[in-house]
Amino acid sequence: MTSRPVAAPVKAPPVPHANARQPFYRALYFQVVLGICAGIAVGHFWPAFAADLKPLGDGFIRLIKMIIGPVVFCTVVTGIAGMQDLKKVGRVGGKALLYFEIISSVSLVIGLVGGHLLNPGGGFNVDVNTLDASAVTGFAQKAEHLHMVDFLLGIIPSTFVQAFAEGNVLCILLVSVLFGCALSSMGEKGRPVYAMIEGLSGVFFRIVHIIAKLSALGAFGAMAFTVGTYGVGSLLPLLKLVGCFYVLCALFVIVVLGAVAKICGFNILRFLGYIKEELLVVLGTSSSEVVLPQIMEKMQRLGCSKPVVGLVIPTGYSFNLDGTNIYLTMAVLFIAQALNIDLSLSQQLTLVLVAMLTSKGASGVSGAAFVMLTSTLMVVPLVPVAGMVLILGIHRFMGTGLAMTNLVGNGVATLVVSAWEKELDRDQLARELGRRA
Repeated sequence: MTSRPVAAPVKAPPVPHANARQPFYRALYFQVVLGICAGIAVGHFWPAFAADLKPLGDGFIRLIKMIIGPVVFCTVVTGIAGMQDLKKVGRVGGKALLYFEIISSVSLVIGLVGGHLLNPGGGFNVDVNTLDASAVTGFAQKAEHLHMVDFLLGIIPSTFVQAFAEGNVLCILLVSVLFGCALSSMGEKGRPVYAMIEGLSGVFFRIVHIIAKLSALGAFGAMAFTVGTYGVGSLLPLLKLVGCFYVLCALFVIVVLGAVAKICGFNILRFLGYIKEELLVVLGTSSSEVVLPQIMEKMQRLGCSKPVVGLVIPTGYSFNLDGTNIYLTMAVLFIAQALNIDLSLSQQLTLVLVAMLTSKGASGVSGAAFVMLTSTLMVVPLVPVAGMVLILGIHRFMGTGLAMTNLVGNGVATLVVSAWEKELDRDQLARELGRRA
């Protein structure tokens, strides 16, 4: 029987002792909170200057995106190459996708039901003829080119290097899985390659730690730009929609993911406390991609096996978008309510099914959530695409909430699949969550 490159079990990265007892002002979460507050203040009092701070946030996001490809590649390859049974790769992937579809369906229905109960668009009485659709033309053009066949073909890069050059997580994941499977099948001959990639993994995660020190600066620049450009006052006319959306996201995390967490054997509030640094960075930058390497590392520290983390987290970033799903169904209902359009039950069920597909097909597209919304409205023609103008100004504020919800959902999914595979170190999970409580 062919031997594998690695026989020893994969261990989680060591937990730095620096996080245990350090002054509060040196903690990353405190620095990020300070950066966010400073960004809001600068954006409110000096909006023109704040708008020029956009490069700070963009630069931080680019630094993180620069390292995502190598981190995903090294984690997935070493994880798969360390498996004793390659059938496990398909089994883990199948379980992850099954979980994603179940939870995604629940989140879509919650957005739909919540939109009916809270009725955020009631009383607007907007005449569709008064809306200027030119502001959303670009998003509509992107949505017209979103087809499932194109999406599936887009997962396959033209060259090995293209996947990393474009930073497409699904392309990188495909290349990594193939590389890991090939390396595993080489047996002892693959050991030197495995050792090299494992060493590179440590280097790339060290780079992540260096870049993470700039999180506060990145959050400051991104928040200052957002408030300076759109203004806090832009929230007021649509404050009800924003408030209802965040209430639904919070209920989904506490109730739905909380119930899943309880079944899995951990407390959702303790988990939220454990990833508070990552949540605050997402709050400041409105992007969950900027913490992908960090959340992968933290899931391993919680006791999840490296192969499961390497497969579930990157896949979840495209297939497990709980916050985006809530946003899609609630936004469509809001526009329909604001335009006094009644959707039948069959049309609403169609909406859920369409949103289930479009939420996957737009992954990797700039302004993905807004493009998903456009493509959904194009399939449900009773609600005019021009109605998207109503939420264009507040989309970024809602985008922050959906990104945070997506992050929590993918973290919980990783713990669930690890437990399902019986590869969750529950003692380590209890220690870590207890230490951060």
